[in-house]
Amino acid sequence: MRLSITQASLVLHSVFTIFDATNNSTFMIQTNCCPEGAMAGAGSVSANSHRIEIADVLRGFAVMGITLIHFIERFSLYSFPEETNRFLLFTDRAIWDSIFFAFSGKAYCIFALLFGFSFFIQDNGQREKGKDFRGRFAWRLVLLFFIACINSTLFPGEILVLYALVGYVLIAVCRLSTRTVAILAVILLLQPLEWMQLIYALFRPEYVINAGLDVPYWDLVNIAQKEGSFLEMCKTAIWTGNVANMGWMLLHGRITQTAALFMVGMLIGRSRTFLPSDENMKLWVKVFLISTLAFFPIYGLTAMLPEFISREALLVPSTLILKSLSNLAFTGILFAGVILLYYLTRLKGILHSLAPYGRMSLTNYLSQSLFGAFLFYNWGLGLYRYTGITACFLIGIAVFLLQFLFCRWWLRTHRQGPLEWLWKKATWVA
Repeated sequence: MRLSITQASLVLHSVFTIFDATNNSTFMIQTNCCPEGAMAGAGSVSANSHRIEIADVLRGFAVMGITLIHFIERFSLYSFPEETNRFLLFTDRAIWDSIFFAFSGKAYCIFALLFGFSFFIQDNGQREKGKDFRGRFAWRLVLLFFIACINSTLFPGEILVLYALVGYVLIAVCRLSTRTVAILAVILLLQPLEWMQLIYALFRPEYVINAGLDVPYWDLVNIAQKEGSFLEMCKTAIWTGNVANMGWMLLHGRITQTAALFMVGMLIGRSRTFLPSDENMKLWVKVFLISTLAFFPIYGLTAMLPEFISREALLVPSTLILKSLSNLAFTGILFAGVILLYYLTRLKGILHSLAPYGRMSLTNYLSQSLFGAFLFYNWGLGLYRYTGITACFLIGIAVFLLQFLFCRWWLRTHRQGPLEWLWKKATWVA
């Protein structure tokens, strides 16, 4: 049965209890303002802005979540002062559990999806001009790698090094059929390396897993964070920090997952599912409902595993597979939920305010590393000695608001953020 926009709105009303089907008329006006070819440009729901603004909203939402996680983690510096105040003990636990439940492993998934989507926008735009973007994108990834290495000297837990390395998979698959790319993405999302490890452990009872391979490297990084000067921190982070970070990514399935999400993001671009239409809203309602139905049993099963599997060689890969799937399901809830709220409810105005923040995602991501390192590490203010989780969360909120206001001010007179402009200019330097 075909699901109209009004029907989709009514379905979501029962889920969110805030949906309003009367937005249908406004929604259809937006549809009429958006020619189908708008996707081929820099992406637009507005014919004047030449951008698909829901992508900026989602990107802003993701970077906001990433920022909050980084601040309560104190930028991978897990050394908290002893807290004796019972109220702060409560708020510390509530904030930590809530932020990790909502954003950990999900905000990065959204960010990765949008990385793949952005590649499609750029590649498709150049193909329509008769040009091949793949070589230029390879150079763009080289630039991103250097940017990421600089950022990693400030924050060893950053994600852009991985993006710069894994991004080449987009060049490899971008001319394959949608069906082939979808199959590859599904295989990678199922964590094939962990399945191989699990099967190997089943047939080799003597096999012992080394789940803490990255720990000695993180110990060295933490010493530099807590005791080192700025130069000592940079020296440790640029090599040891990246080894620790990439080791963690490998052990937690992030490499295959990221490659798959890049592909899915590219397919979102191909299928034009960000554009407002009855068919697209029907799809996102399905994604939301299926993700919701999938998340809770997988999440519950993940929590149960330690009670029934005692052997670490079986428990670790099993937990990682299920946790990865539960994160993907919750990502589907967030991703589809934001899209539907944006297009079908009166919350569009609030969500739209995140668009400037999302348009400057690279500037915001890198600047929060600078803020965090200066605030918490020994070479800066060394606040790790004094701030608990609640204080770190409030600092994170303050930094987010500062960046948010700066983005709104900057984009009044500029089309891009400063680092976005620099990356673009360097991309097309030759």
